[in-house]
Amino acid sequence: MNRWARLRHEAVAVVHLATPVVLTQVGMMLMGVVDAMMLGRHSELALAAGALGNSVGFGLTSFPMGVLMALDPLVAQAFGSGSHERVGRHLKRGLILAAALAVPLSLLMWRTEGALRLVGQRPEIVTDGAAYLRVLIIGNLPFLLFVAMRQTLQAMSLVRPAVLAIVLANLFNVAANYTLIFGHFGFPALGVVGSAYATSISRWVMLLTLAAAAFPVLRRYLAAPSRAILVPRAFWRTLKLGFPIGTQLTLEMGLFMTVALMMGNLGSRELAAHQIALTLAALSFMVPLGISGAAATRAGNAIGRRDMDGARRSALVCLMLGAAVMSIAALAFALAPWHLSRLFTTEEAVIAVAVTLLPIAAVFQVSDGVQVVAIGALRGAADTRFPALTALVGFWGLGMPLAAYLGFRTDMGPRGLWWGITLGLSSVAVLLLARLRFRFAGDLVALEDPDPD
Repeated sequence: MNRWARLRHEAVAVVHLATPVVLTQVGMMLMGVVDAMMLGRHSELALAAGALGNSVGFGLTSFPMGVLMALDPLVAQAFGSGSHERVGRHLKRGLILAAALAVPLSLLMWRTEGALRLVGQRPEIVTDGAAYLRVLIIGNLPFLLFVAMRQTLQAMSLVRPAVLAIVLANLFNVAANYTLIFGHFGFPALGVVGSAYATSISRWVMLLTLAAAAFPVLRRYLAAPSRAILVPRAFWRTLKLGFPIGTQLTLEMGLFMTVALMMGNLGSRELAAHQIALTLAALSFMVPLGISGAAATRAGNAIGRRDMDGARRSALVCLMLGAAVMSIAALAFALAPWHLSRLFTTEEAVIAVAVTLLPIAAVFQVSDGVQVVAIGALRGAADTRFPALTALVGFWGLGMPLAAYLGFRTDMGPRGLWWGITLGLSSVAVLLLARLRFRFAGDLVALEDPDPD
């Protein structure tokens, strides 16, 4: 095949893999969207408290979730080389790490009232937000186990079981939110806490469905000989790869979580509007995030089979798809901010603030899509440290100081905070594109196996 034919072939393969991955990411995001939409119809205070709890909860979960994403290059390269025994060892280590990481995550979520008050959150929001986080603990273990299984299956291009799990979990979440927030079918009206219960139980549904749907595949790897899964060097390598990924995700999610806390200082109306705009931006972000997962898998598989040209094609095609999708999202945010905001609340004062934020979100859509796809391609090549350093410089060295200045030292308020986010995302995108071009210009070497034969 000539160059263009190979690119078309790669594009078809990426779309075939990325579509279910995107559906999985969007489905996970839809749980938060349903929560926000239903809490917004309960009250402005409930939406603000749920936004606070959701932002802090996802921010805390981002690190252990990132650590487990070390399975992307490990499994993708092992599978690409045809070593199924190594795939089984990586899966088992991932499940052990998931269970271990759920413990400190839950401890952090148990007592958050003091920390939330310390950063200036309003007392009426803190009480319900902290209660939301305590109930969310119920879903920590199944969520992290789901991530470990999903990343392993995804690295082998097996994504349909995760789609089924997400669909069933979302259906359950809608019914549970309707029942527990408003008090239907004989259940008490629990408001914000009811939404947290719905999310936690839905995560158990998600895990059990994935395990059942993928059991024929998982059984092969889980039943394989367990020799050497506890080799310290192998665990250290997993952590060495995963720690920077977790750090990068934490720095990025921490940026949005901190901005949410700053919005809370401006008022519950501003926080509610921020949650609406952020939910929409995060929903569009799920598409390039899914493409990023496909980039990690396709590049990792190619590197595992020593096909460097294939790895480069995968990165290029995924970048182009990510930029195209986010261009469409940018147009929607710029042209229909009122209609999109109206989906979440009927409070005109909240909508008025959200309408000023969505056009700013439109500005950073392409940068956001490009940076996350670049991270996925680099992750497939086991390059995880540079993205973490980039997040530190771009998000916290540039974006956050500007957000704080514009949000509190000028009359821009919420818009100033979002312009800070925009600068951070754009600078990170530029740095990651430069890194990707540098790394993929030369030969890419597959990871060595530290396990004994």
